[in-house]
Amino acid sequence: MEKQTKKLLTQHEALIHSEDRKVISHVQREDGDWILHTLMLESVDVPFKYRRKKRYKNLQGARVNLTYYPDTEEVAGIEFEYMRVVRLRTS
Repeated sequence: MEKQTKKLLTQHEALIHSEDRKVISHVQREDGDWILHTLMLESVDVPFKYRRKKRYKNLQGARVNLTYYPDTEEVAGIEFEYMRVVRLRTS
């Protein structure tokens, strides 16, 4: 684990770090001026979301290191759990 990642994890207790996870699905869609990215990882049932100003290369099939925290959003009165990605690096 990188020195910078360790520093983030000690400063923010709610953050979680996962390494070498395989991406099985990567969807990019416009959300106003931003591009919303949604990742599904192998053996995980919860989506991972993050935003960027520009489109990014397709990560499907890639191995990634993620730093994230759990969050929820309400859609049509139903709460859905997802992971808000703070940092993403290909491994």
